Amino acid sequence: MGNCCAGSGDAEPEAAADPSTRRAGASVQAGGASPSSAPAQNKPPAAIGPVLGRPMEDVRSIYTVGKELGRGQFGITSLCTHKATGQKFACKTIAKRKLSTKEDVEDVRREVQIMYHLAGQPNIVELKGAYEDKQSVHLVMELCAGGELFDRIIAKGKYTERAAAALLRTIVEIIHTCHSLGVIHRDLKPENFLLLSKEEDAPLKATDFGLSVFYKQGEVFKDIVGSAYYIAPEVLKRNYGPEADIWSVGVIVYILLCGVPPFWAESEHGIFNSILRGQIDFSSDPWPRISPGAKDLVRKMLNSDPKKRISAYDVLNHPWIKEDGEAPDTPLDNAVMNRLKQFKAMNQFKKAALRVIAGCLSEEEIRGLKEMFKSMDSDNSGTITVDELRKGLGKQGTKLTEAEVEQLMEAPTPTGAGRSTTRSSSRRRCT
Repeated sequence: MGNCCAGSGDAEPEAAADPSTRRAGASVQAGGASPSSAPAQNKPPAAIGPVLGRPMEDVRSIYTVGKELGRGQFGITSLCTHKATGQKFACKTIAKRKLSTKEDVEDVRREVQIMYHLAGQPNIVELKGAYEDKQSVHLVMELCAGGELFDRIIAKGKYTERAAAALLRTIVEIIHTCHSLGVIHRDLKPENFLLLSKEEDAPLKATDFGLSVFYKQGEVFKDIVGSAYYIAPEVLKRNYGPEADIWSVGVIVYILLCGVPPFWAESEHGIFNSILRGQIDFSSDPWPRISPGAKDLVRKMLNSDPKKRISAYDVLNHPWIKEDGEAPDTPLDNAVMNRLKQFKAMNQFKKAALRVIAGCLSEEEIRGLKEMFKSMDSDNSGTITVDELRKGLGKQGTKLTEAEVEQLMEAPTPTGAGRSTTRSSSRRRCT
């Protein structure tokens, strides 16, 4: 899981330096003595790590690793504190035993390279340091304590087209920056946009560059990666470039405006077929009340032909997205917010079950999931009623009305809600 959440204060720890300039192990001195006052220890040089390709070092000599923040197939994200400064960061720990192929190793190595390459960009989560020991690779990043984008929207209760346009403007500025620096993200979705803090004006940050790639003008990619709802049709056809990111952002803005994804089915295969058909619903509620400018931009972003799809630069110059542009400042229909809540809750609730099927949960997590279902099943019937699910979700921090829970139980399972990263028929990752 790439979600990380940013520490307070401007000073950066020594460990934040770029690997090209950072001296491995420089912050660890035997007995605390300086090199000039201590006799030579004749300590053998650290072994070179096979993943990062530089001397191995212990992240715990610099940071105190604390509570778990999140978990994915390849890694665990934990809160960590820099021992010298007290600053808090997020540490993604990737178990090397799970990097079973050269491709897995290359993915991690490239993620580190790309995050260093994008360092200093204001709306991209910053990598503070990368470390490798015998068991794991550790990526220390900004801590985005404000949570996910959709959580903030739902917490506010209401928002407008103008607010959606402002969010989209920030997201597209991020993508424009990535593309101008020769990077395609390839896994753009709401969960990968986090808020730096809980402050009202906290900046939005893009995260999780685990599937990102460097690219050159005209270069074509063929591996199918991404998350099902957000994958562009040309990705499914194994012939794509940076335009695929624009499609994914188009899906995000469609969801922001109506509360559901534009391409939906009961299975991942069905979702992919829907994407390839490319038929977008602008007739169902609330679309008749959405402004023509918003619909025009969504159509241009979700053009099935990547050569005709609008570019990031042109999105930023569209009249609907511009600051003080055409986007109306009237609140969107309450049904949009309710759908967003259901979509978010459904993904959280059913993703865990999908991860069990995919073998992505540890035995301890599976026991915890069983206990969650057991705690919801108050009458020990072996099934969960609407009321039990509503109360159970409430205990988990997701508050829905009985009507919303009924809709959730009746909704088709989004089997594509997890990450699909098929590079071949046998390789998959879920988060």
